[in-house]
Amino acid sequence: MQNSTRPDTPCVAVCSTTFDDVCRGCGRTVEEVAQWVFMSDEEKERVWVRITAEGYPRRNT
Repeated sequence: MQNSTRPDTPCVAVCSTTFDDVCRGCGRTVEEVAQWVFMSDEEKERVWVRITAEGYPRRNT
């Protein structure tokens, strides 16, 4: 079940994968960003759970 208080995407418009394959703004991998619109709600929820546990999304980095 998707959290209704979350935005549609974790993107915070602080996109950077300069040093690795994880965005410094939202915490998603390059593949997760590319596939986001094709993911099921369950897949998106798994990503949300992981990135929030890791301290993302980061709005002021």
